[in-house]
Amino acid sequence: MFQNILGWFSNDLAVDLGTANTLVFVKDKGIVCNEPSVVAVYRDTGKVIAVGAEAQRMLGRTPANIVAIRPLKDGVIADFDQTSEMLKYFIRKVHNRKSFISPRVVIGVPSGITQVEQRAVKDAAQASGAREIYLIEEPMAAALGVGLPIGEPTGNMIVDIGGGTTDVAVISLHGVVYSKAVRVGGDKMDEAIVNYIKNKTKILIGDRTAENIKREIGSAFKVGTGDKTMEIKGRDLVSGIPKTVMIYEDEIREAIREPVMVILNVIKVALENTPPELASDIVDRGIVLAGGGALLRGLDLLLKHETGLPVIVADNPLCAVVNGVGKVLDDLDILRRVAMR
Repeated sequence: MFQNILGWFSNDLAVDLGTANTLVFVKDKGIVCNEPSVVAVYRDTGKVIAVGAEAQRMLGRTPANIVAIRPLKDGVIADFDQTSEMLKYFIRKVHNRKSFISPRVVIGVPSGITQVEQRAVKDAAQASGAREIYLIEEPMAAALGVGLPIGEPTGNMIVDIGGGTTDVAVISLHGVVYSKAVRVGGDKMDEAIVNYIKNKTKILIGDRTAENIKREIGSAFKVGTGDKTMEIKGRDLVSGIPKTVMIYEDEIREAIREPVMVILNVIKVALENTPPELASDIVDRGIVLAGGGALLRGLDLLLKHETGLPVIVADNPLCAVVNGVGKVLDDLDILRRVAMR
């Protein structure tokens, strides 16, 4: 009862702690923060200079004494201290000490997270000033966020493709019947583009350029008859001089083929391990795609072609997890059902 009374006076928060972006949802306000998961620090002292969008602008452009890092890798904490600083920054930014009670914080985490990694996330949130901390598996949160009927005795398949991980889960009666997570997502696609262009054209590009290429002309399946092109700038590995080259959609589709096939195979394994009664529901309802990776052109068509099942891309895939985590702030009963033990 005491915790419930405290809840009346605090601004409870929901956080999608992503490898690429961190989104924060405040009870009764919605999404109030959506910034890159990047921290810029002094190399010698470790003192934080910038967090979020300001720090991302420094990626690949810093002098020798400053380093811009992404403290989360493959969906989990790679640098505990910087993750704590980043969480502290986001919580203070949205909470702003408007109330004298520390907030209750609900955080979405990958389904394959270990107990040690769970403890690291909780400790980072606690160091940021949270009163109570709950963790929810990202596919469960994404299913809530896109409005799937997770409380009914029917099978719902959700595929959450983030920056560092892809989570596939079959959900029924507020529980995960089967889940599988692989540490392959948007970052691995960017890495594949960098390596492909380096090997094919002998041009070196940065991660941000690779991400722009993926957004502009990236595709998992041939859509239409045209072939999109894009002019990119990078450093010539032979002469060392900056150079401009033209790349094509077909080339990028070939470049990201390997990570895309990993995601496809994980979905097939999940379907093979789904109980028959729930599998029949998925035939009717289809597979729902969420996360930033769901925006890759033609991915839904590829999955439909390979599985023969209906594939639906969520209306706002980037915000599916944080919207789902935000929904449980209003319903403590559902929160306690779906939170990780």
